[in-house]
Amino acid sequence: MTRSKQASLMPVEHICRSILVLRGRRVILARDLAAIYGVTTKRLNEQVKRNAKRFPEDFVFQLTDEESVPLRSQIATSTISGRGGRRYRPNAFTEYGAIQAPNVLSSPRAVEMGIYVVRALVKLRELLASNKELARRLDALEARIEKKLAAHDEAIPAMLSALRELMNPPAPKRRPIGFTADLTTKN
Repeated sequence: MTRSKQASLMPVEHICRSILVLRGRRVILARDLAAIYGVTTKRLNEQVKRNAKRFPEDFVFQLTDEESVPLRSQIATSTISGRGGRRYRPNAFTEYGAIQAPNVLSSPRAVEMGIYVVRALVKLRELLASNKELARRLDALEARIEKKLAAHDEAIPAMLSALRELMNPPAPKRRPIGFTADLTTKN
């Protein structure tokens, strides 16, 4: 691979940062996917519309108004009606849609970046799987610690009462001083 091609490719970590979780699915927004594949968002959405049979609902879906509100710019002024605003709600591509997109885009960069998107999605899946394993192990460790703490909770009060008894020993029986005759005892 030449230096110019290496410089133009996005690292897998950058693609992983573009992946969001919406509706319980991992998705990439159309604007991010278009940037990855080196095309405009308009061109990407146009190709998706033209090839609608290749993009069923589990490949791409349109965000609702509530989902798209946080995506608006907080600094720049943008209006919904007239000029300057987003006219349509953005599309979100699932793993399958992100992999299918380079097949309908005819740019060489789209084909190259398709490989990187697949790698990023696989890396994210591995990361999530390792987190699940880590969570399972943490739960097992927590259960063991709670079991030991329960045994310690029972032992600690017993130890404290034993220490209190040692700190306050009963008064020893003393014999009285001098000569005494105990007539009640039989010899």
